[in-house]
Amino acid sequence: MQSKIDERTKIKNGKRCDGRSLDELRPLSVKAGVLENADGSALVEWGRNKVVAAVYGPREVLPKHLTNPYRAIINARYIMAPFSGQEEHGRAGPNRRSIEISKIARHVFENVVLVQQFPKTMINVHMEVLQSDGGTRIAGITAAAVALADAGIPMRDIPCGVSIGKVDGKMVVDLNKDEDNFGQSDMPFVFAPRTGELLLFQMDGLLSKEEIAEGLRLARGAVQKIHDLQVAALKEKYAAVSAECETQNGGETGGAGGAERGAKEPVY
Repeated sequence: MQSKIDERTKIKNGKRCDGRSLDELRPLSVKAGVLENADGSALVEWGRNKVVAAVYGPREVLPKHLTNPYRAIINARYIMAPFSGQEEHGRAGPNRRSIEISKIARHVFENVVLVQQFPKTMINVHMEVLQSDGGTRIAGITAAAVALADAGIPMRDIPCGVSIGKVDGKMVVDLNKDEDNFGQSDMPFVFAPRTGELLLFQMDGLLSKEEIAEGLRLARGAVQKIHDLQVAALKEKYAAVSAECETQNGGETGGAGGAERGAKEPVY
């Protein structure tokens, strides 16, 4: 069994078990506005991960006794579908892991959403993992950040993250499931890319100060690529909405509507 585990995480000639280099991300695509009935939504396909996020709100707080007169309440829910992976998720509903990830995701969004602009309301953020292959908490937060922007909720920045780990004695970017399970360490990072603020840092395993510093450097380089894909997905959504309105309303009316929406479009 030990030899099989070693083969899953062995690095040969600078290449990992799936053929990537040490600092290479898995294939990543981001699409905004995938659900009609949500205020904002997004789909992230990251390697073999598939995560859909939906945002509802700001809306009335229920139950009412939780209402905060000064700010909005953010509820984050991370859940893995029972069919998302080959193990651990045999039943529907939250478990200890999903409750923990929901809590840290809420903390991330509370640090970027301008909650003071929406007193006495709540914002519900749902992250549903449809297929998992390591790094699902990062994929969920990345998708939910796009969904919040798609809902028009003002934020200081669009957070995104990446996992860094130690595999076969080397620091690598974006761990897949085998590297996550059988590697020596795992560090999920989430940043606010515009300001560089670190919003989430966790660590499993043992690393030296130098290895943590190297992981932080690798993470900062990777998140900018991810942030660019988030912004591109939102711009694509705005372009599609603008083109649809122009088609429905005619050139002159559509142009005015497009100009109005363009004025409201957030700056990234």
